[in-house]
Amino acid sequence: MPIYVIPFPQIDPVLIEFGPVVIRWYAIAYIAGLVLGWKLAFAVASRPILWGKRTPPNHATIDDLLVYTALGIVIGGRLGHVLFYELTYYIAHPAEILAVWHGGMAFHGGLIGTCIGLILLARNHKTSIFALTDIAAIVSPIGLFFGRLANFINGELWGRPSDVAWAMVFPRADYQPRHPSQLYEAALEGLFIFIIIGLIARSGGLKRPGLLSGLFGILYAAARTICEFFRDPDPSSELLAGGLTMGMALSAPLALIGFWLVWRSFKTVIKP
Repeated sequence: MPIYVIPFPQIDPVLIEFGPVVIRWYAIAYIAGLVLGWKLAFAVASRPILWGKRTPPNHATIDDLLVYTALGIVIGGRLGHVLFYELTYYIAHPAEILAVWHGGMAFHGGLIGTCIGLILLARNHKTSIFALTDIAAIVSPIGLFFGRLANFINGELWGRPSDVAWAMVFPRADYQPRHPSQLYEAALEGLFIFIIIGLIARSGGLKRPGLLSGLFGILYAAARTICEFFRDPDPSSELLAGGLTMGMALSAPLALIGFWLVWRSFKTVIKP
């Protein structure tokens, strides 16, 4: 155990409280991710040179993208948490399913909800589904980055006990120094994926339908699996047999779908 432990910064999870109005850092993280992602989506769709012979979504479609994505994240993320992590509890307490202010959102559920939203958006605007998912692959790491920072501020989803020099004591856990795994996830799932996919997009990745979507699935699955080795799983809802976690199990099919999309993108003939 380290002699010196970095103190956990005691940041109030509530940013603003005015009477019944309470604004939390977690809500700000969601809003920041959605708005910044929406702005970047506009910029990407407005650069035809990145798309080659593909037709990018028009501005009306990008306008609606924010609404469909927000609904997909919130509804899918909540239902994913209910179904994947605490189904028994919510069967016994069904009213709690709507109590999103008590916490409980699952990335994989939010991803499924977002994909459903994008499919509906593509049908309504008669645009390519891969054009939308490829844009989503570029902008999604922004939300992941802010979301993991919000987890850190809330002092939740902490890491496993550790003696590394940067270990922290999370008051909501116990008095053991632990990995600040939320920051690892912000770096890998957010910054790393954002940089890699951004570079590939600038190098012609958008010219191949589904390539960036597949790369996002592969990279996220790898980053999440790595971080799961440092994050302390809830033994009642996240820990599986053989030391695996629910996060690892849910990331496996995501990686497989990602590899299939990458393979498909290179099998697709690009017209000159």
